[in-house]
Amino acid sequence: MIAIMFDDLDPFLQDVARRELAFEPDEAVFRQGDEVRQMFFVTAGAVHLVRHQESGAPIVLQRAGPGAILAEASLYSDTYHCDAVAVAKSALWAVSKPALLARMEQRPALAAALIRRFAHELQHARFHAELLSMKTVAARLDAWLGWHGALPARGEWMRLSAELGVSPEALYREIAKRR
Repeated sequence: MIAIMFDDLDPFLQDVARRELAFEPDEAVFRQGDEVRQMFFVTAGAVHLVRHQESGAPIVLQRAGPGAILAEASLYSDTYHCDAVAVAKSALWAVSKPALLARMEQRPALAAALIRRFAHELQHARFHAELLSMKTVAARLDAWLGWHGALPARGEWMRLSAELGVSPEALYREIAKRR
């Protein structure tokens, strides 16, 4: 399963030691202020990067699902700048940060593959920020469809409503209008 999700990186990481980890819902992968010692790759489930405002209200900075690299900017940070919390039963593998950095120096093709992956994540984050600035469900859905091409299967609409930042009912009404 890992080779499918990380096929662009797996050839470079095959002989780098990695640990497989499992997390239950609401279990922390790491906490803000923890030292960055490893990089995490999500193989199953979902993990959110969360930063808390002064009021205590959470802001989700990343929704990492299978195939995502968790907190990728941490590769060049001493400490984590947010919390990572499993929101579903999740599986991750962890690679030593120093080992990954050393491998990137030894194999520029790995560094290029990671840069491509990080650029894609940045594009997605910028798109998502723009999407959430749109005022109506119709505008958000139009933008999402423009990026992705088609609606996901009906069983994924609840996840789509969360990604759009709208209630499931509002999304279902908008989809019904379009049929």
